[in-house]
Amino acid sequence: MTLAPAAADSLAIAASGLTYRVALPNPSNHLFEVTLQISDWQSEIVTVQMPAWTPGSYLLREYARHLQNFWAQTATGQPLPWRKLRKNAWQIETQEHSEIYISYQVLATELTVRTNHLDRSHGFFTPAALCLYIDAWRDRPCQVEIKAPEGWNVATALPAIAHNCFRAADFDTLVDSPFEIGPEGTQEFTVLGKKHYWRTWGGNLDSDRLLADTARLIETEAAIFGGLPYDHYWFILHLSSGGYGGLEHRDSTVLAFDRQAITEPEGYRRFLQLVAHEFFHLWNVKRIRPKALEQFDYEAENYTPSLWFSEGATSYYDLLLPLRAGLYGVDSFLEALGKDLSRYLTTPGRKVQPLAESSFDAWVKLYRRDAYSDNQQMSYYLKGQLVCWLLDLEIRNHQPDRSFDDVLRLLWQRHGQGPEIGFEEAELRQIFSEVAGVDLTDFFERYVDGLEELPIAAAVDSLGLQLLPQGCDRPSHGLRLADEQGRCQIKFVASDSPAEQAGLMIGDEIVALNGLRVSADNFSRRLATYQAGQVLELTIFHDDQLQSFSLTLAEPQPQSYNLRPAATVTSEQRDRFQRWLGLEPQL
Repeated sequence: MTLAPAAADSLAIAASGLTYRVALPNPSNHLFEVTLQISDWQSEIVTVQMPAWTPGSYLLREYARHLQNFWAQTATGQPLPWRKLRKNAWQIETQEHSEIYISYQVLATELTVRTNHLDRSHGFFTPAALCLYIDAWRDRPCQVEIKAPEGWNVATALPAIAHNCFRAADFDTLVDSPFEIGPEGTQEFTVLGKKHYWRTWGGNLDSDRLLADTARLIETEAAIFGGLPYDHYWFILHLSSGGYGGLEHRDSTVLAFDRQAITEPEGYRRFLQLVAHEFFHLWNVKRIRPKALEQFDYEAENYTPSLWFSEGATSYYDLLLPLRAGLYGVDSFLEALGKDLSRYLTTPGRKVQPLAESSFDAWVKLYRRDAYSDNQQMSYYLKGQLVCWLLDLEIRNHQPDRSFDDVLRLLWQRHGQGPEIGFEEAELRQIFSEVAGVDLTDFFERYVDGLEELPIAAAVDSLGLQLLPQGCDRPSHGLRLADEQGRCQIKFVASDSPAEQAGLMIGDEIVALNGLRVSADNFSRRLATYQAGQVLELTIFHDDQLQSFSLTLAEPQPQSYNLRPAATVTSEQRDRFQRWLGLEPQL
């Protein structure tokens, strides 16, 4: 491959630095074509590498697997010798040339918030998944020049220094600045004197409502921390079939959502929670973060026990913030919290994996779910959210004029404002005790480090609420089934359930129940006439072998829970509930 020298009108970079020229000559082939210009290099060897993961998504994603057609040469087109050192690193002999050009292509077919996507309608890339870097030059400025198809424009939080040319203070800033490229327009609005932008691909939304609701969330979140810590902020939204997710960045966020669900009332409420969640991260994670994430190692796992707070507190507030902003009412809030309580209480893994361990093992468990995950692990998002809720109530019980908000403000003062200093887990816990005015060591040992059941019932009762079990009308068996190509397949076997004790396994096919053909659809209905203690004779195909199993039904178990106000409420419970949610006292 022969590289074309930089165009005569191309901007000159700093005396020593990196310029990335990203071209999209044929979006239909899904290939970004990248030229990396290294200027003023003063060594005989240069090693470039590609990150293996991106901050905010704790899994080694091996981005280098999408890179192809690597090539290196001088400014005059002379090829330079190179060799691959490891899966994501290339070493080039400079032959005493100070200006080096590297070219490569990156396949972009994954439409997620943490990867790259390119087709005839748009291009999106996460710099960690596209840009090579020199480890010794991570602190040097770099710039990105986009050569886009005619009629396409670029959306990114990086400052523009010319048309489709952007500058990053260093490689970490570049990694933290995703790019959306396409023909879509941008919606601009101002909140608290700062410019904000929405860029949407894949569908159309009610822009007036979207901007108004976003503004209210921004104002509500800024009120906690005393203002907005940026000059401008971008929301990049990808609408697709079944899409869901978000990834936080310092001055922007990328969101994915289902284009049909977002038009429905319940779906839109979930979307508002997603927006609130990712925007909240601009404080909690991007500026207030664990010590282990203060400096990133882009090639290896960055372990921390504190993701229970980084994600759990953010998940707790993504429920509270739309309520505080007046975007939904108390009923919707309680419904959403009830669903989260249901997920927690029906996940067997809560009895197996402590919360701190869930955070530490995120790299090998949370993003690598399989059919057995619900038995073996507990999400630090979900349990972390509930622990943060309980901590909020604990603080309020000891200090009625304080709340979780005060923890956030203290963290912001000590670890976010000015020089950003990552917190140690012990420092985080001390701040909770300081705000509560009591030593909370026992709480953390029991519910973060240990496996003791969360005191959910007591918390619910203290607020004048009740958690009502649902789906207890049939005996328990511990199976989750699905019909696939006319076969009744076992998709999940709960720990310590009758199904596990009988020896059933995920992947088995149930052929008959007590001699009668069965499907996932009619299995539960068949059990309507059975009682706990009765024995089912199940005919199973296990690895193509026809076998019979005896399953003894157990007492009914809740399938979900509803959270709602109790029938009778004391004045103390009512007052505590209203203070918790910031509601006006009812006369």
